[in-house]
Order: sequence, then structure tokens, then C-alpha cells
Amino acid sequence: MFKLLLIEDDSTLFQEIKERLTGWSYDVFGISDFSQVMQEFTMINPDLVIIDIQLPKFDGFHWCRMIRSHSNVPILFLSSRDHPTDMVMSMQLGADDFIQKPFHFDVLIAKIQAILRRVYNYNTEPVALKTWCGAAVDFEKNTVSNDKGMVELTKNEIFILKLLVEQKNKIVSREDLIKSLWDDERFVSDNTLTVNVNRLRKKLDGLHLGQFIETKVGQGYIAREESNTYDA
Repeated sequence: MFKLLLIEDDSTLFQEIKERLTGWSYDVFGISDFSQVMQEFTMINPDLVIIDIQLPKFDGFHWCRMIRSHSNVPILFLSSRDHPTDMVMSMQLGADDFIQKPFHFDVLIAKIQAILRRVYNYNTEPVALKTWCGAAVDFEKNTVSNDKGMVELTKNEIFILKLLVEQKNKIVSREDLIKSLWDDERFVSDNTLTVNVNRLRKKLDGLHLGQFIETKVGQGYIAREESNTYDA
């Protein structure tokens, strides 16, 4: 598990990003004392640093200089400022990438994965775990969890959810779902498919996710992905 140090003083934004990254199997740490960033950096020894520019005590550029004087750990900057010089400055200080706020989480995770693959020559694509609408979907444990709790799914339910989530925001036909379940030696008739999808929705309702599985009459089903854009 990669260790990520998120140097962000906005506690709400920090928690939102931490929850999403934890769902991707990253171990996320924060800073408790912004006058002691280097001490905490040394203690945590992260594999990647994500750092905001506007911070208390000293700005992100200062801490980037300090980190670079001791380590070659990859650094990804976040910034709510729109100064073009911010990106230039961050790169000159040795940052690996830069994201302008507001940003979509998919962009953040893509940049993190690209950096980790490049620096550590490691395939960061999780095999058994995916995130969907802010929830962690574990295909090995057959569970879905978010801040509302956790639900356990049957084999058929997790298999259906897997097919839908892997093609989120796209319609998956009833025929394709049934064929995939047949190929997996779990024959599901058209009526049984409807029952399984309804049971899946009912369980997901406990996590406030049921509405994101939509029925497209005469076509099939679609797993919607809610928008997650961070402005802070």
C-alpha cells in the first residue's frame, strides 16, 4: 500500500480527498502541526506528497524546497490560485505535477497513478477494489462501503454491480448481463435478473446509492457516477 502525505489545511477538503483515496487502497496521512511539516514528513516517509500552495505558517513552495533538499519523493501541487506563474514555480522547485482547483477526483487519481507508475514502475490499477460514487466496492469481499456504512452482496449482486461499475455511465444491456452471468456458470433468466437488480438497489439504498442504478426501459441498466468536483 502506497503512503500518501496530503498537506492541506482545509479540513473538509482533506477528509473528502482522504476518504476517496482510501477507497483506492492508498494510506493517506495529514499534517497536525503546520510549523512542523518536515518533522512529520520524515516520520511518515511517504511515497507521494500532495501539497496545497496556500498554507498557514509557510506556503507550499517553502515546504517543497525543504522536502526537495532532503528527498526525491514525487510531489503533486494543488492550487486554488489562478496565477500562471504558480505552475511554473512549482515545476522549477521540482514538483512532478500540478492540479488547478476546482478539480474532478478522476483527474487527481489519474495523475497520482501516472506518477506512481512512472516513479516506482508499479501497476497501480487495483484488481479487487474500485470506487463508485464515493463508495469502495470490494469484489473479493463482496461488499460496498461508504460513510453511511457497509452492505454485503450476494455473488450475483456483486457480479452485476461489477459489470455496471466497470462501464459506469454507459448502458449495459439485459442480454449482456445475462450472457455474462451464464458464462460465469450462474444462469440468470430475465425475471431473475430483474429480481437481483431490485435486491441490489434495495441494499444500496442503505448507503444512499440505490438511485444511481438506473433502468433504461427496453435497453438495460446503467450505473451513474455522481459528480465530485472540489472547489476549496
